Amino acid sequence: MRRNRKISLLAGTATVVVAAGITMLGMGPANAIANGEAVEEGKYAFSTKLTMTGIPVAGGGTRNSACSGALISAQWIITAGHCFRDENGVRVERPVAASTVATVGRTDLATGTGGHDVEIVAVRQSATADVALAKLATPVKDVKPLKLGKRAPEVGDTLRLTGYGSLTSTNPVPATHLQTGQLTVESIQDATLGLKGLAPQADTTPCPYDSGGPFFRESRWRAPELVAVVSNGPSCPHTEVESPARTDNLARWIKDAIRG
Repeated sequence: MRRNRKISLLAGTATVVVAAGITMLGMGPANAIANGEAVEEGKYAFSTKLTMTGIPVAGGGTRNSACSGALISAQWIITAGHCFRDENGVRVERPVAASTVATVGRTDLATGTGGHDVEIVAVRQSATADVALAKLATPVKDVKPLKLGKRAPEVGDTLRLTGYGSLTSTNPVPATHLQTGQLTVESIQDATLGLKGLAPQADTTPCPYDSGGPFFRESRWRAPELVAVVSNGPSCPHTEVESPARTDNLARWIKDAIRG
């Protein structure tokens, strides 16, 4: 998981739901992706905010949290596997919170009225990467899903990220407006990529609550293609290596899982 997401686990331990809500969802300005930029209204509509309330924690009590993700079919969201962990920190194939709601197709969560808020009813976990699929209770039919890429990126490629995470690791707060930034591929491993910030700044990087946010290729001639999802990295902002989970080599598993 993202190194800075440990804040979520520690803050939530042995708290009641009201206290957890204050700790996890925070108070103050809400931004996303350190040193990113706001997304234009209606762009990258496949981007998804996952809001979890009432997650059990070891020793009793609950915590609240959030992740990012992307719509990849009418009824499935892709996100990070560690967004669905039980009270022992083990990834599980089920919603762990009392309620997990996916907000799809709404750029500004504070003032926007479009898009959809749909409950998550099932989860599928990859056996080889920090990747999960989350099933929506009802299909979203008016938002074009993000296309699944089947081709691995190359060193030097530029990938775009979208997410609803915090601006910083210090007192993190989930976003109210979708943010974006670009990173460059530095290395390629079996299950992960090595990325570094590119634009708008060299330290444009994912933050807490960006976990599961999509990294995708863009082209003038083709629709955006999913390459990876936010998984792990240093506290943001940073100029070190970010380590998202690859999805291009999971395309067959993803298609089989959402058809089953």
